[in-house]
Amino acid sequence: MLHPSYSDLMNVVNADAVENEHPVVNSRYSIVMATSKRARQLIDGAGTPVEDANDKKPLSVAIEELEGGIVKIVPDEE
Repeated sequence: MLHPSYSDLMNVVNADAVENEHPVVNSRYSIVMATSKRARQLIDGAGTPVEDANDKKPLSVAIEELEGGIVKIVPDEE
């Protein structure tokens, strides 16, 4: 089981959304795409403030960053 759950991550990411505005993330697919993109950035050498990041897998670090609000998902411009 994934910890935190997809729905928990979606709630954290959408917490900053303005009322009556579309949520930043509205599907599990969006969460998966965002975390995988961040994991690739970490593999390519991007820095992170997460403690013991070198001892964790990049995807675990990316999920921890999203859950902690360290990294924000920015919707694509239309």
